[in-house]
Amino acid sequence: GISLHRSTTLSDGDRTRRDGIPVTKPARTLTDLLPVLSRAQWAAALREAEFLRLPLKSLRAGATDIPPPRSRTELETRFLALVRRHRLPRPDVNSQVERYEVDFLWREKRLIVEVDGWESHRSRSAFEADRARDARLKVIGYDVLRFTWLRIDGDRAAVASTIRDVLRRQTGTIVT
Repeated sequence: GISLHRSTTLSDGDRTRRDGIPVTKPARTLTDLLPVLSRAQWAAALREAEFLRLPLKSLRAGATDIPPPRSRTELETRFLALVRRHRLPRPDVNSQVERYEVDFLWREKRLIVEVDGWESHRSRSAFEADRARDARLKVIGYDVLRFTWLRIDGDRAAVASTIRDVLRRQTGTIVT
């Protein structure tokens, strides 16, 4: 059940060793999988690599035929659609800030957007952890905006306007 693939474009920078076995780096592996997996399978592989926090910088900065980083939830997908529709600058998705993984990040603007679905944020511990996290991110200089499913789905223009206003305030320039 193993298929061997040979490449004429494999560079030293694409290779590493895992437990002494020569392998390709995660970004190269995903690039090589793109033509042989369905779009859904490839997106699932990308989400898993992001969840495992594998190094994917060269993938994200790589060829234009590689899809952009994918969201993990339907709510994140809806938020990215809102960003595109309202022509907001594209944020980094599921990025690291200190010890926290944040949903959406405009690093240069020091803005974080968290999208909160009821299912994963309805417990007391999640509520408390979110507040402690927001406080720490504020201390290190980030603004954190939180939007619920209802706001993202039912009040898109207001969500976009809020983000645009915060980005504008931080830069002193107009974001159109």
